[in-house]
Amino acid sequence: MTSHAQPPRLGIDLGGTKIAGILFGEGDSVRAEMRRASPQGDYAGTIAAIVATIATLEQQAGLSGATIGIGMPGSISPRTGLVHNANSTWLNGKPFDRDLEAAIGRPVRLSNDANCFTLSEAHDGAAAGAKSVFGVIIGTGCGGGIVVGGRLVDGPHGIGGEWGHTPLPWSEPAEHPGPTCWCGRQGCMETWVSGTGLSNDFARASGTRLTGEQIVAKAEAGDAAARLTLDRHADRLGRGLALITNILDPHVIVLGGGLSNLQELYRILPQKMRRWVFADHAAPEIRPPRWGDASGVRGAARLWV
Repeated sequence: MTSHAQPPRLGIDLGGTKIAGILFGEGDSVRAEMRRASPQGDYAGTIAAIVATIATLEQQAGLSGATIGIGMPGSISPRTGLVHNANSTWLNGKPFDRDLEAAIGRPVRLSNDANCFTLSEAHDGAAAGAKSVFGVIIGTGCGGGIVVGGRLVDGPHGIGGEWGHTPLPWSEPAEHPGPTCWCGRQGCMETWVSGTGLSNDFARASGTRLTGEQIVAKAEAGDAAARLTLDRHADRLGRGLALITNILDPHVIVLGGGLSNLQELYRILPQKMRRWVFADHAAPEIRPPRWGDASGVRGAARLWV
């Protein structure tokens, strides 16, 4: 193996449906990348798939001994050392970091997948150079991360940025008590603004279930019910981000996840937020991600920077 001043850095993004991996060499050069399906409902299988992904990446790159960062749903509870708050529920209650280290044979650093996304975009992505960044994931679920001065703000309980499980702010009577969330509460932001929430909202209004992509296509084709669904979604997302702005006042908000591809959001959201932001100027700048769905895995590798 060639000697490196800095060891290679390997990142894994453990998603609900896929495992992505990347290996950086010197100078942030990408030496190997891969994706595979993630096992469903199988804890031991998840660990085995991550171990196999790491081995494949190092073999492809001709490198070994990389530092390993892993982005995951949920987080490790500092109190118990076990996973909590993961929508991949088979991880909950497990000593995931210890089991991974035992299987891999070297230390790992883990963080929430939304934290990894935000770290990536703050480091060399859409918010590079910004003093404070709030990163938003609006995909199957809804997550968030906070980076200030280039460093993650996790908090003592590891839940910094978890706005997906806060209530929809300034809610209207028809929005009470809100849909039931997988976390057991009702009316969480995730139930409203995630891709799943968008699909559910359209189904409640129309009696027909479509994916987010199909709803967008119907709206673009002039379907009134689909258009109203997207308008409600943008309004709720704007209220949620306005509340975050009133608390954090971030310099930049970066959107990620499948719904971040809705280009109209970057035009509409500042207008939606302005009514609720407690300031006499425009809302923070909202930007699309530079690295798209590769941001999570890139940020995971940066957990060792």
